[in-house]
Amino acid sequence: MSDAQENRRQVLYWRLLSRLFDHEEQSTLESASLAVLQDIGLPPALLDPQAGVDSIVQRHPELAAEFDGLMVPGPADERDKAAEVRRAALVGKVLLNVFGTGSGTVTAGQLSRWQADAGWLERALGCQPGQLRGNGRQAGQTGTGMGSGTPDLSNLIPQIGPELGALEADLVKRMHLREVLADPKLAAQLTPSMSLIEQLLRDKDNLSGVALANAKSLIRRFVDEVAEVLRTQVEKASAGALDRSVPPKRVFRNLDLDRTIWKNLTNWSPEEERLYVDRLYYRHTARKTTPQRLIAVVDQSGSMVDSMVNCTILASIFAGLPKVDVHLIAYDTRALDLTPWVADPFETLLRTKLGGGTDGTVAMALTQPKIAEPRNTVVVWISDFYESYCEQLYDSMAAIHRSGAKFIPVGSVTSSGRGSVNPWFRERFKDLGTPVISGHIRKLVHELKTFLTI
Repeated sequence: MSDAQENRRQVLYWRLLSRLFDHEEQSTLESASLAVLQDIGLPPALLDPQAGVDSIVQRHPELAAEFDGLMVPGPADERDKAAEVRRAALVGKVLLNVFGTGSGTVTAGQLSRWQADAGWLERALGCQPGQLRGNGRQAGQTGTGMGSGTPDLSNLIPQIGPELGALEADLVKRMHLREVLADPKLAAQLTPSMSLIEQLLRDKDNLSGVALANAKSLIRRFVDEVAEVLRTQVEKASAGALDRSVPPKRVFRNLDLDRTIWKNLTNWSPEEERLYVDRLYYRHTARKTTPQRLIAVVDQSGSMVDSMVNCTILASIFAGLPKVDVHLIAYDTRALDLTPWVADPFETLLRTKLGGGTDGTVAMALTQPKIAEPRNTVVVWISDFYESYCEQLYDSMAAIHRSGAKFIPVGSVTSSGRGSVNPWFRERFKDLGTPVISGHIRKLVHELKTFLTI
């Protein structure tokens, strides 16, 4: 039985080597690998080069935990032979999706899938988000649940990081993005997506003339589309109590027909079969509001691009609400106060500089002076909280909470809800009574709308 499991494992690894070094499909290895997956109960989609790890995990969520720490070495007797076969199938999927990039023109969707798969490779190796792609995070810290046998991964970063960076650069180059942007007809055919917008924001300083104008147009289209969706979610979120001290507007849409009929029933004329109305009643629509200040602090490092875009747009929507004073701060190792442009997410994004390391203390230095009336202030801090000065930053955040301000730590504000949060911060926020919001952007919309309309 042990020999049979070893043969299965070798089949899967021979297929991996074959696909990495030879783009031609080897039918014998493909059919043998498919038989192995069927025998051990894994989905055949693991052999599909067009299927991203994200899509596989969405269909088979039980596999997510297996990908985490998948390639972190452990004790020699940690896994049995059958487990090694299963591991070989999952390892092969991650490595092929990341390193088997093929050739030819690349679409924005393909680039987005590759970036997601590179994230799964980081998770498989026990790394922090973006660590292998060299976004400046601290080396040597690993992800959650890796156990005491986790090695120091800092030695791997200089080897794997540049390779992943070169692969990503090649994919972007194969998109011929700058050439496409320089041609108005081709640029008009591009469909704005988060991955495309990220590349445009990263490359905006290298564009000029027609290419820059088309890039701005694509960013504007994407911003407007996302803003329309988020604006609808804000409008649907819970609102404050009715303010009955404000007289209702006497317009037709506010007419309370049921109450009007009920209050005028004494004027019913049986002979004429008519109801004479001597008073109209209207619904109250004004809400009780107090002036509130929203301070949004956003980590703009490499792993938080999606959150940066979404939060910038969301801040602009709340800035348009009555009696809400919105401030926006973006940071990596330096902090930038974007408040003067908060009403225009397009202009705000053009002033961001994506990537770099993370030092939340520089953002805190801009945030604290803005908290003039703690009871009427909400501070939303959006980051994965992989920080350079954890203790110092956490103490400042706890002080904001104790001052009476509403402090909301957010791990992600993406459309998919995916995000990784430093477990050190997660546990301390939980003990503080301000658990991290990490999920769909609707959660943040609900939290903010509830606070800002009390």
